[in-house]
Amino acid sequence: MKTKFGIVGCGFLGNIVADAWKKGLLEDYELVGVTSRTFASAEKTASAVGCAACADVDALLALEPEYIVEAASVEEVRAMAVPVLRRGVSLVVLSIGAFADLAFYEEVKQAAREGGAKVHLASGAIGGFDVLQTVTLMAEAQKLDEKAGIETHTGAKGFRNTPVWADHLLTDTEKTTVFTGSAKEAIATFPRRVNVAVATSLATTGPDVTGVTMHSVPGWVGDDHCITAEIEGVKAVVDICSSTSAIAGWSAVALLRNLASPVCFY
Repeated sequence: MKTKFGIVGCGFLGNIVADAWKKGLLEDYELVGVTSRTFASAEKTASAVGCAACADVDALLALEPEYIVEAASVEEVRAMAVPVLRRGVSLVVLSIGAFADLAFYEEVKQAAREGGAKVHLASGAIGGFDVLQTVTLMAEAQKLDEKAGIETHTGAKGFRNTPVWADHLLTDTEKTTVFTGSAKEAIATFPRRVNVAVATSLATTGPDVTGVTMHSVPGWVGDDHCITAEIEGVKAVVDICSSTSAIAGWSAVALLRNLASPVCFY
């Protein structure tokens, strides 16, 4: 029996997951349905891969998936996570920024316990959650100080419509540091760009302690995220540079394959 799953969000990332299933890269799964912000988007994806188009998450849940892959938005996670988990359906989440609200994060964990479900945080545009958590566990168990943070380099246009935006960023000839602070402060400053900062902080020292530095780099395409977690005797560095957000969609595919595999990589 194949594991049933559905997709919420039929944009660029959601279609990567759907196409991967269509191409046989998720052979242990059956894609039962998709839903999106507009029904037209859901119909387009459903028609392309051969599954049901659902008007909303409730209609998708009626198809009895065991997993739902979220590739929509922070707002969608906030709206659907608790009821989905209480139904016993596990979530694969790409919009990790939803958990910047730690009260909501705790509510989600409780809903998962109540429903006997799991929340799987996809690595998205970064990764290395396994080693980051290992270093943090060592720090807690051995009562060691831990220093953790993420440094991001991205193109100037990525900072449009944020509090740090300045026209000179487009004409600067050298990189400009536009933000330095904690993950909590980054969440408040960049509510739409916090997935990587939130993921890093949850895997390490928490939003109040985890450091975040952001640079605007002339001509830069994509993002370079360098995460460091360090304690006495151990230093872990995870550096992911990508010119496309496609890596986030493929991380969900890799996660699903890992869940179904007899050999799991963590």
